[in-house]
Amino acid sequence: MELRTPSEGRNAVTIDEKAVAALEDRVLGPEHKSLPPAAWGRTVREFLDSGPHLDEFETPVLTVDRAAVAANVAVMADWAQAAGVRLAPHGKTTMAPQLWAQQLVAGSWGITLATVWQVQLARFFGVGRIVLANALVDPVGLHWLAAELAQDPSFEFVCWADSVETVTLMDEHLRSAPGQAEIRVIVELGGPHGRTGARTVAEAKAIAVAVDRSARLALAGVGGYEGALAHDRTPDAVAAVRRYLDELAKLHRELAADGLYRDGAIITAGGSAFPDLVVECLAGLADEQGAQGIPTTIVLRSGAYIIHDDGFYAGISPLAVPRSERPLRSAMHGWARTVSRPEPELALLDAGKRDLPFDEGLPVPQYVAGQEDSLNPAATVSALNDQHAFLRLPGSTAAEVPVGSVVRLGLSHPCTAFDKWRLIPVIDDADSERPRVVDLLHTFF
Repeated sequence: MELRTPSEGRNAVTIDEKAVAALEDRVLGPEHKSLPPAAWGRTVREFLDSGPHLDEFETPVLTVDRAAVAANVAVMADWAQAAGVRLAPHGKTTMAPQLWAQQLVAGSWGITLATVWQVQLARFFGVGRIVLANALVDPVGLHWLAAELAQDPSFEFVCWADSVETVTLMDEHLRSAPGQAEIRVIVELGGPHGRTGARTVAEAKAIAVAVDRSARLALAGVGGYEGALAHDRTPDAVAAVRRYLDELAKLHRELAADGLYRDGAIITAGGSAFPDLVVECLAGLADEQGAQGIPTTIVLRSGAYIIHDDGFYAGISPLAVPRSERPLRSAMHGWARTVSRPEPELALLDAGKRDLPFDEGLPVPQYVAGQEDSLNPAATVSALNDQHAFLRLPGSTAAEVPVGSVVRLGLSHPCTAFDKWRLIPVIDDADSERPRVVDLLHTFF
């Protein structure tokens, strides 16, 4: 995928282009699932120079559509800019530095991650601004972070805290840590029956006070994850998300009124399901110039949008069909071969739980490769074993999906698709009769 210099401006974020480009020098081998043996021993660059096509790969295989990725990156970048918010996409969705680079080139404010190890990987690739959307109380991780901040003063980092105990532990571990750099902390507000996060504004304010009193921590802002509070767009679910976001805004206002912000504030929320509600409830607080006294940046952390899907996010995202005039497109597909037709209305495919996501819905059969209108619309995948998919074919005959035929599958939830693959072929067009492989995505899980 083409990599250009990240956008200029005071919010531009760096990534080490040489480190990303060096992935093309990696040598391919049998550890790379579904790669043809003819590629073994070649570098990525050498293999791609041979002009491979998808039908030369073994099955099962997961693919990423280059055009869909590019379109999704542009859609989200333009949408966030028009809304007046910043984007720090959650990198744990793909754990693919090549894709992080595309997002940063398109103007992303930073990259969000979920664990300190993921942060360390991002630093290896030179990412200059990182949001750790989690508490950091691991002593080894804190010592590494303190050293990293001391070594590179330009590195911008924030992590979360949702209790006074978290702040106390961070202080304790940092006493013996190198350097004197402060670690910037977001106070995390949660919600009833949600995930992490202080459960009340009062509790969150106590955390902010503890951070303010710390010698090694600095209050960076407030944040949380509204996606833990709702899983659909029913009126009750939307109302619950709005109530939570209103509480987050209230917390920010009260911390500002108490004078706890020293160098401006970040307000961060927003998965890939409800970014529109985040904008509706929080974008009005953005004031990056500090005209009202406190420079305030609203940061969305949506991650799945770059790949999107044919399942959960297709059903809930405000930028999906039919909710958007410029919708996101699914950029991932599974391709599985029919290995058995033991019953008239059953086909067994060679892809299972080890290969495809299943936590947010089973794969959806779309068509037999090379025959777009070949499948009965009633065809479904009813179950996955470790290495098999059960494709139910009501009223079908074996001739419609013969042994050896390849079925394209729509998938749900990119986060649990990418983690099953170390190397993912990028194709020029998933809808073409014979897709060409134009890149290989390296993932780090």
